[in-house]
Amino acid sequence: MSNYSEESILNYLGPYKGDASAVLRSLQLVQELLGYVPDSALDLVAKNCNVSRAEVYGVFTFYSDFRSTAPAKAVVKVCVAEACQASGCASLISELHDKGYDIHKGTVKADIQMEQTFCLGNCALGPAAMVNGKPIGRATSASILAAAKVAAK
Repeated sequence: MSNYSEESILNYLGPYKGDASAVLRSLQLVQELLGYVPDSALDLVAKNCNVSRAEVYGVFTFYSDFRSTAPAKAVVKVCVAEACQASGCASLISELHDKGYDIHKGTVKADIQMEQTFCLGNCALGPAAMVNGKPIGRATSASILAAAKVAAK
């Protein structure tokens, strides 16, 4: 688990010790700390929150923002919800695919990871995208790749 020991992670999760309602928050904290949630951390969250590993796994797999592997330096999320579909995200996705990125498979290329997401809350400026948490309205493949290349440095 990177540079963190089990003990340091449990200390980080300390405020939620024994709190079965804090599984989601605990997973968020682990991802905040490590950048992802390794398989072994599921056991730590279960132990800390006093719930089963299965319950933690269920929460982990329900939310698409959790990742089980370390992310690329630049994580691009492209909205594929209805408003962005109406704004032309299909052609944007096609352009990105032509450049070697498949958002449906989470392609990683040159430290840039492309993913699909459902609604970034930027519907009025669709198609919408996000690079490392920073929104891009009226996104084009050029604007996305430019922002991603800066973020990947």
